[in-house]
Amino acid sequence: MPRSRRILLALALLLSAPRVRAQGAAAIDYAALRDETVRAMREYLAINTTNPPGNELATAKWLQAFLAKEGIDAVILDTAELGAGRANLYARLKGSGRKKALALVHHMDVVPANAAAWKVPPFSGALVDGEIWGRGALDMKGTGIIHLMTMVAIKRAGVKLDRDLVFIANSDEESEGWGARIFCEKHKDLLADVEFLVTEGEGTRVEHGTVEWFGVGVAEKRPYWMTLTVQGVPSHGSIPTAANPVPKIAQAVVRAAAWQTEVRLIPSVDLFFKAQAPLFQGEERRWLANAAAALADPRGRAFLLSDPYRNAILRNTVVPTVLQGSDKTNIIPGRASAQLDIRLLPDQDTAAFHRELDRVIGDTAVHSVVFPGVTPPYEASINTAFFHAAERVIGRLLPGVPVATPLATGATDRPTYAQLGIQAYGIEPFLVEEKDELAEVHGNDERVSVKNVEFGLRLMVGIVLEVQ
Repeated sequence: MPRSRRILLALALLLSAPRVRAQGAAAIDYAALRDETVRAMREYLAINTTNPPGNELATAKWLQAFLAKEGIDAVILDTAELGAGRANLYARLKGSGRKKALALVHHMDVVPANAAAWKVPPFSGALVDGEIWGRGALDMKGTGIIHLMTMVAIKRAGVKLDRDLVFIANSDEESEGWGARIFCEKHKDLLADVEFLVTEGEGTRVEHGTVEWFGVGVAEKRPYWMTLTVQGVPSHGSIPTAANPVPKIAQAVVRAAAWQTEVRLIPSVDLFFKAQAPLFQGEERRWLANAAAALADPRGRAFLLSDPYRNAILRNTVVPTVLQGSDKTNIIPGRASAQLDIRLLPDQDTAAFHRELDRVIGDTAVHSVVFPGVTPPYEASINTAFFHAAERVIGRLLPGVPVATPLATGATDRPTYAQLGIQAYGIEPFLVEEKDELAEVHGNDERVSVKNVEFGLRLMVGIVLEVQ
């Protein structure tokens, strides 16, 4: 039987099993839990938390009321610091305390949705043909409801936890990340015993119904955005002068963009390539299985760097995005500037990188300034009780599917929590076709299937129980 058919058959058999007994607990009826989760998700998606302005206080109150019905106290926090209509939420299910706590974290805000471009209203929470529609179904209110119902199911089942289970809902991830930043700054006491944290990740590779690898995010590149500025002397464009700053800023941009930064293989990227190797044949499979050797081979190196994503996770990247000079064709500006979207590997020394970029530009007239608020470095260990527990649960749910560790080139709240010494991981609890995820996350017609809701519950409940 082909591998893809084996995977789909195993998943079908798994989801058809109606009841699974938790450790030391009453049986969990996943079919009933799935249906309840669908109802909760529909209500949650119907609350419009478009950022800006956010309006996360409404979702925080909804979560608080939901948890109260289950006998779980939830606290709404940081309303003054986050501003009108905004909040964070925190709840905790107590365990024995023999081990440190595990936190389930999601963000309540979503990006804007153009209702005219959707087939179903984006804040309807509609259930259509076995799918729940709504902005945030994938990013990431749907995941938040999976986290919520995981906590509820474990409490109802009477599971005796060794680790406290913490539930956190943050504001503002889709903009400046103030929700997580304020939470971590003001409530270190609530996080002091948290060893592991799980939130959004880079997703799982599903192609034509085949789960090719399951992603567990363990690292992110660091945004290190920069402005380049050249001062000049404003004058009429009809009389050229050496004091025109535009040619200098243009040369600086060309040099920065052409810079071939050092290629480096970090452990999580190496593991990611190894998980991808079985999808290839011949020498390409060998190169991915042993990326260090491939990078020493000109042909292997060219193959690895030929893919834009592989190239981006093997080096620091520098991308010019904004240019500013005069606003009139016949005026030489007194100032010209450019902005660079720089993404650094998680172990990169920022000061050393800045010095090297200035050397590459090679013009003292070009002043480089880093945007304030540089994200802290973040790279979680792939040798922890949580990571290995996740591997085991994924292995049971998806036999034969490798666990991959894609490096995030974008940004999440994981680094904010990781700076407190927490091992933070990214896990998407749904199996979504790659083409659908690319089209729907931050795009139109975002939705998640009811079958995926059950899979997500089995995954998250399984991981919480496995890591006890």
